[in-house]
Amino acid sequence: CCRYVQGLKGSQDVLNRPSFVLAVLLLWNFGLLIVDHVHFQYNGFLFGFLLLSVAKHLQSQHLQGALLFAILLNLKHIYLYVAPAYGIFLLRSFCFTQDHRDGSIRWSSFRPLRLLALSGIVILVFAVSFGPFVVMGQLSQMLSRLFPFKRGLCHAYWAPNIWALYNTVDKVLAVLGVRLKLLEEAELPRASMTGGLVQEFQHSVFPSISPSITLVCTLLSVLPAVVSIWRRPRGSRAFLRCLLLCALGSFMFGWHVHEKAILIAILPLSILAVESREDAGIFLVLTTTGHYSLFPLLYTPAELPIKVCLMLMFTIFSFTALRKLHRAQGSLLRPLEVVYLLGLVAVAIACEFIFPLSPWQQKLPFLPLLVTSVYCAAGVSYSFLRLYVTLLRSDEKPKQL
Repeated sequence: CCRYVQGLKGSQDVLNRPSFVLAVLLLWNFGLLIVDHVHFQYNGFLFGFLLLSVAKHLQSQHLQGALLFAILLNLKHIYLYVAPAYGIFLLRSFCFTQDHRDGSIRWSSFRPLRLLALSGIVILVFAVSFGPFVVMGQLSQMLSRLFPFKRGLCHAYWAPNIWALYNTVDKVLAVLGVRLKLLEEAELPRASMTGGLVQEFQHSVFPSISPSITLVCTLLSVLPAVVSIWRRPRGSRAFLRCLLLCALGSFMFGWHVHEKAILIAILPLSILAVESREDAGIFLVLTTTGHYSLFPLLYTPAELPIKVCLMLMFTIFSFTALRKLHRAQGSLLRPLEVVYLLGLVAVAIACEFIFPLSPWQQKLPFLPLLVTSVYCAAGVSYSFLRLYVTLLRSDEKPKQL
C-alpha cells in the first residue's frame, strides 16, 4: 500500500490535494485497519498488489499490471471476483489497438503477439504456483480447499448482501406461516441459519440456494459491466468502474461470502471518489455502510470504544475532505441517503447498548447480527445499483475523439 501511495504528491494545501486525501483514504481505511491489526487477517499487502496493478493499467503499462494481478490471484483466490474485468479489459483495450469512430471494435487491429505475451505471463505465474502441487499429486486436494462448497450459502455472520435479505424474508415468512397456521413448525428445518455455525442449511419457505445458482446470479450481475467495456472501452477509468462492479456483484451474489470482502470494492472506489462528486457520494454511502457491517467482527466489550472511535475518525475525515474537494459541485449526498446513514447510529445504539440489557439477549442472541446485516445490505445494494447507473449513463454519452 505504501509503495503505491508514494507517487501521489502535490504542492497545494493538503485537504485540497486529491493525492493527499486519497493517500489517507487508503492507508487509514478503517476496515483494513481493524481487519489487519485487530481481527488479524493480513489483507494490506494483498490490496497493495491490487492497487499497484490498477495503477499500472492507469499508466497504460498493461503487461506489468497483468503480471501483478496474476501474482495477486495466486496469493489469494478471492480476487477471482474482479478477474472478468481484467480479462475483458486487456483483451479489448490491449490486444485490439484501434476502434471505429462510433467506438465499436476494429477487428483488423488484433495483435496476436500481445495476446501471447499476456498468456505467457499468466501461464508462467500459475505454473510456479501450482506446479509443486501437480508434481506431488495434490492438486485435487488443494482445489477442494480453495473452493469449500460444503460451508454453506452464508458465513456464520451473514455478509450484507442479497442472500442476507433472502434469508431474512424466508425467516419472517416462516414465522408468519406458523402463527397463521399455514405451516407446521415441526416440519420446518431447524434455525441453523442463525445459529452462528459455518454449515449447509435449508430454507423454510423459499427454495434453497445451491452453489451453481449463486454462480449464475454472479455472472448475470457482472455481465452488463463487462459488456460495456467491450463495446465502449473508454480507457482505464472505465476498467476501474467495471472492476468495482465485478467486486460488488460477486459480493452481492457469491457463495459463502465473507463480510471482509466488501473492502475489495471500497478501496478502489477511493480513487474515483477524489475525482468525481457523484462517485464521492456513492463512496460515502458504501464505505460507511460497509465499514459498520464489520463491527460484529470485534465483539468484546473492550473493543467497543476502539472500533467506534476509529470509525468515527475515518468517517469524519472522509466526509470533510471529500466535501472540500467537491465543494464547487454541490452536496455529495441526497436527503434520503443522509437519513439512511443516520439510521446506522440508531442501529448501533440498539445493537451495542440496548440489546445486551434486554431479555431478548438470552432468547435471540444472534438478532443484532441479523439486524446489522440486513440494514447494511440495503446500503450496499443501493451503492451497487448507483454504480451501475453511472456506468450505463456514461454509455449513453457520445465517445470523445
